[in-house]
Amino acid sequence: MTITALIWAIVKIAVMVGFLINVAGILTWYDRRGGAMMQDRVGPNRAFVAIGKFRLRIAGLLHTAADGVKFFTKEDFMPPKADKFLFSLAPILAFMPVFALVAVIPFGDAIDTNIILKNVAAPRFNEIHGAAASSRLIDLVVVPLNVGLLYVFALAGQGIVGAAIAGWASDNKFSLMGALRASSQMVSYEVTMGLTLVGALMIYGTIRLDEMVRWQGENAWGIYTQPLAFFLFFAALIAESKRIPFDLPEAESELVSGYFTEYSGMKFGMFYFAEYAEIVTSSMLLVTIFLGGWTLPFLHRDGLTVAIGDTVLIHQSIPHLGMILIGVLTFFGKTLVLCWVQAFVRWSLPRFRYDGLMKLGWQVLLPASLANIFITAVVWIALDRGGESVASGASRLRVLADITQGITAFVLTALVIWAVVGFARKPRRARTIVGSSAKYAAAAGGAKQLPIRAAT
Repeated sequence: MTITALIWAIVKIAVMVGFLINVAGILTWYDRRGGAMMQDRVGPNRAFVAIGKFRLRIAGLLHTAADGVKFFTKEDFMPPKADKFLFSLAPILAFMPVFALVAVIPFGDAIDTNIILKNVAAPRFNEIHGAAASSRLIDLVVVPLNVGLLYVFALAGQGIVGAAIAGWASDNKFSLMGALRASSQMVSYEVTMGLTLVGALMIYGTIRLDEMVRWQGENAWGIYTQPLAFFLFFAALIAESKRIPFDLPEAESELVSGYFTEYSGMKFGMFYFAEYAEIVTSSMLLVTIFLGGWTLPFLHRDGLTVAIGDTVLIHQSIPHLGMILIGVLTFFGKTLVLCWVQAFVRWSLPRFRYDGLMKLGWQVLLPASLANIFITAVVWIALDRGGESVASGASRLRVLADITQGITAFVLTALVIWAVVGFARKPRRARTIVGSSAKYAAAAGGAKQLPIRAAT
């Protein structure tokens, strides 16, 4: 490995791990702050830094720092009859795979070192050929593996081991019950996750995550070609992270805290932080496979090209460095939006009953994923063997793909405008009367009085 390659590797690791750690920390704050806003209650407001008589709270952000200090200073309790080695190993097995997962997730298009210094637009990626061309490209992924998606599933399955060991080694019946729930739940929904992506693999024709993104950039996003798979994969990801409405392994009202009931201090902090880090990595995967990764509608390596079929409406060249920066910001922006969506789901839906959770996985999501494979296979074979009729309709499919790009551009623009207007608008708060029922009735205009009838 050359010095240049080593420097680039360190930079890519710093970008991905830094983003993962910081966003996971902010999510711990938003879970409480956003949940308080949705439930119209007071959020985190106690931690502060005193500057004279002024108390700095920063909208409750100091609670995240206070939690970190608390994890390091609390007693590291271990049950007397616990398996000491496995009890200490379980948080590591739950924590490390989440960070190793980001190694194969691409966060931007490949950088052409011969073009970036010239400050000009780069050619399309499919126009670059040969070993000499590939040697000048720097992939914006820590480890560009040819088996990227298989690596993802191999590491995702390690979370089951950590939860199972934590429950068994704790010498606690609630922990053991939580571990059994976690194992059965994660195995069930990983089957759905794997089958859901079979249809996407048929369309993309590769298991490399960066090639999936490039296919979506040149054609249509995966949410259009595999709409059912997108929602199935999203539901399975939430179940894998064991958050409401799928938080049965750690249900406080039933199992105290599930498989990490006996954990405290930084060992509990590792379980706690791994859950939020898993939200970030799952959002990255969803963005990469179904939401176009670093791509935006009509933006390619050579700049902005608005075209419908063979008709080019607008073309504007953009320097290669500018396109790379736009792609990186796009990828991380999409990831943040999906993290917010998962937090929104967490504070919107009630918890499933455990039998309902398992029925949903095996009797609804699994058959739906199999049906998606069947439909995708039928359509794919029909297009592959359609002969001249399909070839003559290829231009129509190209136009349809461009129309989906236009729809995506319109939706994204509308969402940005809606978000800006929502943040700028001053919220209206209605006064709530707190008191007895007599005060409520008086404020409503008085209680209705029926005429008194004489007793008969």
